[in-house]
Amino acid sequence: MNLSHSAIILTLTFFLFLPSSNPLSDYTTLIYRTCAAQTLNHQFSLTLNSLFQQLIAQSFQHKFFRTTEAVDDETAISGLFQCRDDISKEECFSCVNLLPQMSNTLCSDSVSARVQLDGCYLHYEIEETAGESRSNSLVHRECGKPVMEYVKFKELMEEGFATLESGILNSNGFYSVNYRSVKIMAQCEGDLETCDCSSCVNDAVLVGKEECGTSLSAQIYLDKCFINYNFYGNSVPGARSNGNTERLAAIIVGGAVALFVGFALMSMLNSRFRKDEYE
Repeated sequence: MNLSHSAIILTLTFFLFLPSSNPLSDYTTLIYRTCAAQTLNHQFSLTLNSLFQQLIAQSFQHKFFRTTEAVDDETAISGLFQCRDDISKEECFSCVNLLPQMSNTLCSDSVSARVQLDGCYLHYEIEETAGESRSNSLVHRECGKPVMEYVKFKELMEEGFATLESGILNSNGFYSVNYRSVKIMAQCEGDLETCDCSSCVNDAVLVGKEECGTSLSAQIYLDKCFINYNFYGNSVPGARSNGNTERLAAIIVGGAVALFVGFALMSMLNSRFRKDEYE
């Protein structure tokens, strides 16, 4: 009994100090949302809910779907969803299932809205206004931590962006590449023509260079496409080194704590064994 109890303690201690494996990205994370100021009426609301159900049903088989629902003889709602091409169909279905409720919560009673998660997005609007926004309209951008010296960094990103622009031109609207120490991705709206897709991505790259030019990561969302990039690995040209220093210090402290706890447990177990021998 004592040995079993001791084994359980040692096993729990071992798993307690195993390094965590948190995912780099959660596809259900909210990136941004846009909501129209104009509100909808009851009939519009009922039609919108019907449209949401159509989109959810289609997300089980497709990663992009656009449809239209008539509100009355004069008005209709155009809606679509799209998932990132690098997530599975099951993940796409789970992601899209979250969007209607999030839209109702974040954009309650709006006649048009867009809710963008990391792995998928939903967009609906009155059909007569659909397509009025231009493919190069910036709707959201996030720039990551800056670098101190960016000459080499800028050279590397120029090469990476050139690879991205070439790759998207010869793709089906989605392109992802690990270029040296950076992961770069681009995706266009599912029914966008190749030329328009390439033009949109080129515009997004220009925004990235102008507004996030010295950032280690960025997310640029235009109306009809998005790009993002993120550095990985231990060596980044021109990056501040304090992050690595803090990480090293955390590892040392964590190791010291683990050794101390392990030593204390072993001492306790040895004392218990000695006591059992005398009894």
